[in-house]
Amino acid sequence: MHDGIAEVARLIDGAERVLFVTGAGISADSGLPTYRGIGGLYDRATTEEGYAIEDALSGAMLARQPAICWKYIAQIEAACRGAAPNDAHHAIARLERRLPHVCVLTQNVDGLHRTAGSQNLLEIHGNVGRLLCTACAWRTQVTSYADLPIPPSCPDCKALVRPEVVLFGEMLPASVTARLVDELRRGFDVIVSIGTTSAFPYIAEPMLRAARAGLPAIEINPGDTYVSSFATHRIRTGAAEAFRAIEASL
Repeated sequence: MHDGIAEVARLIDGAERVLFVTGAGISADSGLPTYRGIGGLYDRATTEEGYAIEDALSGAMLARQPAICWKYIAQIEAACRGAAPNDAHHAIARLERRLPHVCVLTQNVDGLHRTAGSQNLLEIHGNVGRLLCTACAWRTQVTSYADLPIPPSCPDCKALVRPEVVLFGEMLPASVTARLVDELRRGFDVIVSIGTTSAFPYIAEPMLRAARAGLPAIEINPGDTYVSSFATHRIRTGAAEAFRAIEASL
């Protein structure tokens, strides 16, 4: 595993602009299940109601049968609840303070990068702890859904409340995508993909851009992914172990 760690550490430490692209694998060491294992939902053919999980957790289901959608949103939140950032989250936050410019593009809705101290953070799929009314301007931040009625109603106008996350079939948040476009336009010296299969084009794109430009494209993942063939450096282990080794080499 440690083959190439010193070189990866040197590349990151010498960069002016670094982009970390993270997925569920970075939070696995915090005890969170990966994408296909949240409460076992994604490993079953259908939900208890007979829906594909992608249909149950869709914007259309939220509008049509909010109780079903919220049932599975709440299970995701329960899986995230009480989890703490691990060594990988903390290392990335420290690198943001150490290097001239660090950006984190994460698919995760668990909020662990923010808790660890990352500031320049693009939560492309939102954050399960942020709630907003579907009808008025009310919004809030919560640390637990335990005391919420499911589905919850707005305390101001009684309309349906939803989490500020991207459900299946919904558009990505325009403000976050605009920031991502701007960051990519400015360019990066090093791209590091961590714990993601990179199945979505907007997650794979930074690694592909780096490969086309002949720049370091580093992948930290124990398995093969959609971008593995484009990586110039591969660390085949979990994120926390990899970042402990990287920090030890700095």
